[in-house]
Amino acid sequence: MNIIVKTILIGIGATFTMDIWAYLLRFFNIKSLDYRFLGRWIGNIPKGKFFHNKIFNTPPVRNELITGWIAHYLIGISFAVLLVLVYGKEWLDEPTFYPALIIGVTTIVAPLFIMQPAFGIGIASSKLPAPNTARFKSLCTHTIYGVGLYATALLVKYVSTLLIS
Repeated sequence: MNIIVKTILIGIGATFTMDIWAYLLRFFNIKSLDYRFLGRWIGNIPKGKFFHNKIFNTPPVRNELITGWIAHYLIGISFAVLLVLVYGKEWLDEPTFYPALIIGVTTIVAPLFIMQPAFGIGIASSKLPAPNTARFKSLCTHTIYGVGLYATALLVKYVSTLLIS
């Protein structure tokens, strides 16, 4: 299995791990990001609107839910690419936990300092009623993403060795 396929699979698997986490949180009535708002944000960028007062109050755009989900997975794949760029192809051959965790936790920069301000909820959720709760949820989610990077890399390594033998 080549490096590109491995990296894409790892990004998909890690993102899926985040989604499982979000699904499990629902059992405790803990909400996570609704990806239609990501799609709404992306759908407004070609119209010249990057920043919103509150994305929740912005009128919906066509296909925002599917756009949001596709973007969510493409972002997850791009962060897996970052992992391979930083730690090299060697990490794919012998995945270790800490590089995956470091990249996972580092990816929190994107929502805190790009998406949330653009969504109109402030830098690091500062305009939300409970910003520290939102920040903690983001940290947990991105930590789970890092765990997903590692777990999926182990799975991909295992499957690729089966395909070779």
